[in-house]
Amino acid sequence: MKLFLVPTPIGNLEDITLRALRILKEVDIILAEDTRTSAKLLKHYEIEKRVFAHHQFNEHKALDSIVRQINEGQKFALITDAGTPGISDPGFLLVRACIQAGIEVECLPGPTAFVPALVNSGFPCDRFVFEGFLPHKKGRQTRLKELALNPYTLILYESPFRLVKTLEQLLEYLGPSRNVSVSRELTKIYEETRRGPVVEVLAWYKSHPPKGEIVIVVEATGKANMHNDDEPGEDEE
Repeated sequence: MKLFLVPTPIGNLEDITLRALRILKEVDIILAEDTRTSAKLLKHYEIEKRVFAHHQFNEHKALDSIVRQINEGQKFALITDAGTPGISDPGFLLVRACIQAGIEVECLPGPTAFVPALVNSGFPCDRFVFEGFLPHKKGRQTRLKELALNPYTLILYESPFRLVKTLEQLLEYLGPSRNVSVSRELTKIYEETRRGPVVEVLAWYKSHPPKGEIVIVVEATGKANMHNDDEPGEDEE
């Protein structure tokens, strides 16, 4: 009895592991965030399986049925539209339900958008906070005030429609000189990363409306950067 969590490419279909393809071919049922999106990947790799939708609007209702079927011997794999299940995507509730039911959960390593964006930013990667999507309305300003005090590299996900607004708020709460790195369309043909003080990056995107999925990486405060620049072994006895 096992549930497989299978990461899928965030853009380039070549970014999937041989093991992920094998698992998708071996399971009985694939749970997909959007069956239409996943159909493109499955068709590309000639994988023909029963595919059912599993997303934020139906996952609560489906948990008992999925757990029962796994206990009856059915092999399930969970995939999302792009990236690793559970990272700003459905997955957590099903994983928890399986663990509580004594079902083994196996998560394959693979793509997730924030890792290449973080490493490509040029900011310290040893300590970071992954925030994902900020609240759209309720609690947004409160959370931004809290994040302004965060001493580590910060990672946010954002849609192209809200990028300018979010950069304006980062400017307000973090100041004009804080550096950011904005990556969009990662692994795709028009992949782009723009780096610099938040005031400059904001000005760019005001005159160049963005498209595609976006990851914002925010430079850590000076205190965290100083810690990162310590000589190796300086604090060792």
